[in-house]
Amino acid sequence: MQPTNPLWHPFADMGAVDGDRMIITRGAGSYVWDDQDRRYFDATASLWYANFGHGREEIADAVAAQLRKLDSYNLFGYYANEPALKLAERVSALAPTPGSKVFLASGGGDVVDTAAKVARAHFFHTGRPEKTHFIGRRLGYHGTHGFGTAIGGLAPNRVGFEPLQEPVSHVPFDDAAALEAEIQRVGAERVAAFFCEPVIGAGGVQLPPPGYIEAVAEICKRHDVLFVADCVIAGFGRLGTWFGIDRWPVQPDMITVAKGITGGTIPLGALIAAPRVAEPFFTGKPGAPILRHGPTYAGHPVACAAANVTLDIYEREGLIARGRELEKPLADVLSGLISHPLVAEVRAGLGFLAAVDLTDDVLEADPGASGKLQRACREEGVLVRPLAKGFAISPPLIADEPELDLLGNAFPRALDRLELS
Repeated sequence: MQPTNPLWHPFADMGAVDGDRMIITRGAGSYVWDDQDRRYFDATASLWYANFGHGREEIADAVAAQLRKLDSYNLFGYYANEPALKLAERVSALAPTPGSKVFLASGGGDVVDTAAKVARAHFFHTGRPEKTHFIGRRLGYHGTHGFGTAIGGLAPNRVGFEPLQEPVSHVPFDDAAALEAEIQRVGAERVAAFFCEPVIGAGGVQLPPPGYIEAVAEICKRHDVLFVADCVIAGFGRLGTWFGIDRWPVQPDMITVAKGITGGTIPLGALIAAPRVAEPFFTGKPGAPILRHGPTYAGHPVACAAANVTLDIYEREGLIARGRELEKPLADVLSGLISHPLVAEVRAGLGFLAAVDLTDDVLEADPGASGKLQRACREEGVLVRPLAKGFAISPPLIADEPELDLLGNAFPRALDRLELS
């Protein structure tokens, strides 16, 4: 049979997807509609990013106005534009470390790769070129670019692409002592950076054990290893703070953000670099090193205009704090699922996101059970993110009691549907 459309989807079995697409046609608030005009609660905020939902007219207006004024221009060399300058100032002012520099890019994968290159370049230009090794966490996810795929700890995402960027190694996601041991094994004189999501997202919403974030930050500092906090998912209210990592009393050397920085309206990412990391490139001295890196659309004026309005919305509506305010209500709504015979674990309670795992028996009997559960939730009017063992949710921060009630009713019914299928 000939394919119905040539569109190639990310992370998709195209033989199954083609002819069976779910076409989303519009969105408003916490809901989206398909081409049959059926409404769904967007319980994943699309792909972890529609933090204030959909259909914000003021962003559309700002984008239209910027397109009419200056539709595009690059930031290479000495070129700049007003929205990019304004956004960099605002993001830097929010950073945990005063005086941080802001490098703009097109999305999360871009800024993760930027962080990796900046880490190596920093040590190269400070006389330690042997510090090239990166350490990631098992189950960690850092996008799908070259460095991000290598540093990420999801083995299936590496299949078919190796050899990847080296040298890279991985440690258990929940064991700070394992990081110390790995730095000692490799040699601190060779390790450039450790990459850490405050809460692991795509790897299953894995919450850090108490004290873990503080411990790994201290270990990195003691061994002169750059601590890179990947806050692409965790940022902009998801954990109840601006960047997610600032929920803990630590000062990362670099922070990567994207997704929520525009509420997903236009692709944009930012690397926030502490002053000591950026210092070699900002000396102002003749012959100072140049970071020979940057995507074409770095600091795109239209994307930055959208981001500036996005920050206004977060501030005006008090949405950043919502991630913390809603974490317990969400955990309470999901807590009853653990008694369902198909459920092995529910992870929630740190930020407005959660995951539900099916039992090993269910997954062994039907390896496609997660996908079937996603469809069962869809039949109940809720869109979830399928995981290897179940599903994840990360609802818009504007969700409230009616949406939480919807989840509380929909998920048990979806599990019952799966049990009967």
